[in-house]
Amino acid sequence: MAQIELVNITKKYGKKVALDNVSLKVKDNEFFVLFGPAGAGKTTLLKTIAGVEFPQEGLVKIGDKIVNQVEPMYRNVSMVFENYALYPHLTVYDNIASPMRSKLYKKDEDYIRKEVERVTKMMKIDHLWERRPSQLSNGQRQRVAIGRCLVRNPNVFLMDEPLAHLDAKLRHFMRGELKEMQSSFNSTTIYVTHDYMEAMSLADRIAVLNEGKIVQIGTSQEMYYTPCNEFVAKLFGEPEINIFRAEMVSDGEKAVLHAFECDGGAGVDLIVEEDATADLKVSGKKCFDVGIRGLDVKFSFKNQGEGWLKGTVYANEPIGNKVIMTVAVGEEHIRLIAPNDTRATLDQDVYVWFNMKNAIFFDCETEEFVTRSNMQRYTTKEPLAARG
Repeated sequence: MAQIELVNITKKYGKKVALDNVSLKVKDNEFFVLFGPAGAGKTTLLKTIAGVEFPQEGLVKIGDKIVNQVEPMYRNVSMVFENYALYPHLTVYDNIASPMRSKLYKKDEDYIRKEVERVTKMMKIDHLWERRPSQLSNGQRQRVAIGRCLVRNPNVFLMDEPLAHLDAKLRHFMRGELKEMQSSFNSTTIYVTHDYMEAMSLADRIAVLNEGKIVQIGTSQEMYYTPCNEFVAKLFGEPEINIFRAEMVSDGEKAVLHAFECDGGAGVDLIVEEDATADLKVSGKKCFDVGIRGLDVKFSFKNQGEGWLKGTVYANEPIGNKVIMTVAVGEEHIRLIAPNDTRATLDQDVYVWFNMKNAIFFDCETEEFVTRSNMQRYTTKEPLAARG
């Protein structure tokens, strides 16, 4: 296996910049996930590593070797394409066996049969050996494409949304299998997805891309608890994090922020935890965007007194073991998680309360991360106040 390094990679299609001065290093044996919205540049980055695309600027290194001018077949990478890329005239067996029959990586037929049997059983397609791609469902084709990748022992596995077309049960099963595969093969894996659950459950580290640039690189914990800006914060979590504007009205031992003041409503005062108060003071700002996850919003259909904010039910979505309720407060929508037996009618009065012990604070102008409550619990970084 090998370390992968990209140095100042720029890739353009005409005037469109697909990758903009991207640099990253994937450690040997690491499961590294490229995550972001559609069109962010994830697939282009993967193809650049594979050698299917060539950058106009920058270096691609596999191990300690620069491979910019090396053809894909000599890079010794194994790739799952989003569009399957199966040979239509070959059976499932022969499609999966094809990498082991190439002149460069040829194996004997006994070895090939053993490996095909192993991966097809794992993928639950061992009964489909004699079928051709045209006789398979999209999910079955996806599994054949994954199987063809897994029979190799390459420098790096490259996977472009390999679970996108699988049903929910098999997708959950395959997450565990891919993680087990990576640890048992001691393989370096670079995995593209736009599903935050896949990214968080599989990754040793995640790189968030947007518009061809890397926004943040870190662990799942760092992405969820200390996102570098509001864009990253909104990508992770269900429901999406609530972010609203608040003004500092007191900067005592515990700062007080005032939010949701609008016509016909007095708003609410939010008491900031002591450790976060110090960082807010150091920032020198008086206006912040406050991020609160849905789990940290309590609700009641009766006014519980001071600190509770009145709103109306905008939506109530039962999704199995929980209900995602959206509460309208003026022009803001607050999303929270309620018990699965919660019943509510649209426009019904409801009161919400914010748990500030897990609040995240962003600069209201730049939308960059400032601090969070209980900072030391979630990061090894020194708080702003400690840095002086």
